[in-house]
Amino acid sequence: MKFKAFLTDNGTSLLEKRFLPALDKMGKVCHLYFTRDHTIFLHNLLNGDGVQSIAQFRKEALFDNYRISSQNDDRIAFTIDLSLLQRAIRSSVSIYAEMGGGDGVDTGSNRLQIKLVKKLPPNSHQPLPFLTFESKGYKSAVIQDVPISKPLSRADVLELQSALDMAQDLPRTLVQVPDLNQLQNYVDRMKHVGDLLNISISKYGDLHVQISTTLITLGAEFRKLLVVGEQVEVPAEDRDLSAQSRTQRAVQRGDAQTVQVSMKHFAKSLQCHLAKPDCAFYGIAQEGACLTVIFQFFIPGSRQNDKSISLHCRLPVLDPGSS
Repeated sequence: MKFKAFLTDNGTSLLEKRFLPALDKMGKVCHLYFTRDHTIFLHNLLNGDGVQSIAQFRKEALFDNYRISSQNDDRIAFTIDLSLLQRAIRSSVSIYAEMGGGDGVDTGSNRLQIKLVKKLPPNSHQPLPFLTFESKGYKSAVIQDVPISKPLSRADVLELQSALDMAQDLPRTLVQVPDLNQLQNYVDRMKHVGDLLNISISKYGDLHVQISTTLITLGAEFRKLLVVGEQVEVPAEDRDLSAQSRTQRAVQRGDAQTVQVSMKHFAKSLQCHLAKPDCAFYGIAQEGACLTVIFQFFIPGSRQNDKSISLHCRLPVLDPGSS
């Protein structure tokens, strides 16, 4: 089992300044999964507890000289502490810059290498696995070891891949929220009211967010959003109704779905704005299985989707009777 690659400047920036701060908000520990073509960060895919998040990068988005081999069809997965990973990359970047890497000096040898190794820690008789970062300079090299779990067995890798495949299913209707800051502001006010959030999404392009207690009901509605997938026109007789009435009629008609999620989970998913997505799509899976949030990234300087990067979350749906 071998893995070795060099982090590119773009890959280092993506991880250090955007994705690792966002993913760390999802949970301190996640699976890091390397395949022949992709690097994938996965939260909660092997258990149903909490927000599932999947950040996937084509190898060219992060690395060059990418080499991987294993008996699991060249797939390697393990768990890692994201705060330790972030600290190691940040420290390596600092050392790399001091060595002149940021100034175009000796770029052939002064690079940040990442590889899997086994080492014997102090006061231990058993070699342990590490993800090692090596900053090579003209006269020296600085090595930082990030402890990881034992790599997953073949059966566990297959289970992880199966969960990943299942998590790629898209809802039939997705609505685009171009301004995540506005949604964040509403949620910041709502989260002091209660713990359960009702989310309604219609084929008309409406996203309705509401929290209710015995004393107060607070809601926000986003209308006429871009719809991807199944969409229909709002019936003329519904256009002037209140948001709540229009949503109820849409649900009865089969033009909308409503689910209840944890406010804590929803607020956590919004922390993905730290990865600096250009917009987000919300959708409810068939039969209300989960709330899906897909974050979209554009190629810098364009409105074209960057297909080398993807990030999405799946929020578990609560049974209204369980509250």
